[in-house]
Amino acid sequence: MELSGTRVLVAGAGVTGRSVTTALVELGAEVTVTDGNAERLAELDGLGARLEQGLAAPPEGTELVVTSPGWRPTAPLLAAAAAAGIEVIGDVELAWRLGQARQNPPAWLAVTGTNGKTTTVGMLEAILRAAGKDAVACGNVGFAVLDAVRAGHEVLAVELSSFQLHWSSTLAPHASVVLNVAEDHLDWHGGIAEYAAAKGTIHARSATVVHNAGEQWSRRLAEEYAPAGARHVGFRLDTPRPGELGVVEDLLVDRAFVADPVHNADELAVLADVRPRGPHNVANALAAAALARAHGVSTDAVAKGLRDFRPGAHRAVPVGEIDGVHYVDDSKATNPHAAAGSLLAHAGVVWIAGGQLKGASVDELVATVAPRLRGVVLLGTDADVIAAAVARHAPDVPVRHVDPGDHDPMTTAVNAAHGLARAGDTVLLAPAAASLDMFRDYAARGEAFTAAVGALRRERLGDGG
Repeated sequence: MELSGTRVLVAGAGVTGRSVTTALVELGAEVTVTDGNAERLAELDGLGARLEQGLAAPPEGTELVVTSPGWRPTAPLLAAAAAAGIEVIGDVELAWRLGQARQNPPAWLAVTGTNGKTTTVGMLEAILRAAGKDAVACGNVGFAVLDAVRAGHEVLAVELSSFQLHWSSTLAPHASVVLNVAEDHLDWHGGIAEYAAAKGTIHARSATVVHNAGEQWSRRLAEEYAPAGARHVGFRLDTPRPGELGVVEDLLVDRAFVADPVHNADELAVLADVRPRGPHNVANALAAAALARAHGVSTDAVAKGLRDFRPGAHRAVPVGEIDGVHYVDDSKATNPHAAAGSLLAHAGVVWIAGGQLKGASVDELVATVAPRLRGVVLLGTDADVIAAAVARHAPDVPVRHVDPGDHDPMTTAVNAAHGLARAGDTVLLAPAAASLDMFRDYAARGEAFTAAVGALRRERLGDGG
């Protein structure tokens, strides 16, 4: 991809914009950056690009627009570029093109889905490294894929959001997976079908298409978007069929990447190797194993990688035990689908939930987990929506509300949950909702939960508990 002397407009001056601007300037492009936020734009001063606040149309002579993923196609600037016949791509597409221009392009193993992406690419990175590969998790996980390509890594475990995929037109991974699809980002895409379609494009030019046999959207998108000649590999949480990975008793097994999948299977790992526990994370592990096996990784490396993997913060992390009750921080469960996976990992749960549901329904979630609920503690904007679902599907489960005016709502919630729990139960923060109504982000919410559990532990110990 020849960029020297090319006039490029970068839309957005955030983390992605900085990564793109730095790369383009180094490649000799004539770069203009625009953003509506003057302070954010000013942070790119000194990178060698022209800075223009709030452009509504590309400057005269612009040949390419590289947009940050959160910008909608309907944004006036991007609509004007499209109307003028100027190509608009995202940072992922730019990274792909630059990587393919290298003598030894990196292998892309690509992951998308509503939930489980970060855990899956983390597991995949650990498996690849256990196999001796120069691999890195990148993309929506926090390390920009463009920076990973420029660093020269051999294999990329790439987490891709629906936004990033929307702006990627020639991406052709070595292997790809859509883990699942549930209601999320519908305000950006316009509806669940459009959101799913953006996810499905991850398969459009993939050599190996991996799908979750137990998830309807994952199966459907693999069927609809896989190119002719692509290899199809499934995974499931029970006995795998030929061409699939799955679970037999306490073993993760492979009946896809073996010489005789009809009669033979390879043992990959044991269930105890998978952390955090729970069926949804077993599915994530199988997806990561399938992608790694598509890249030729051995069974030993799969087992070692899963054992070596350490989950990220606020993703089903145990934070303490008090009076025989376990406390788990899964603040990253920001939608009902994610919360369901977390809740189903525990037999008896006092559930701390609430926040901004963004229009998502919780009825199916509550109906599914009702037999496990010992109690529910609700806080945040949509607490009443969840309370109504509990009343419909689990009317005998006690519910406690945190007053909206409470100055320390998480401490109140943890203390209320402790009062509902009994020895052997788990108090689980899995809000099923976004956090911005009460906290800076999901991490701040998780930190508040951890601090509240610590304070309760100290109080109980002080009482001789």
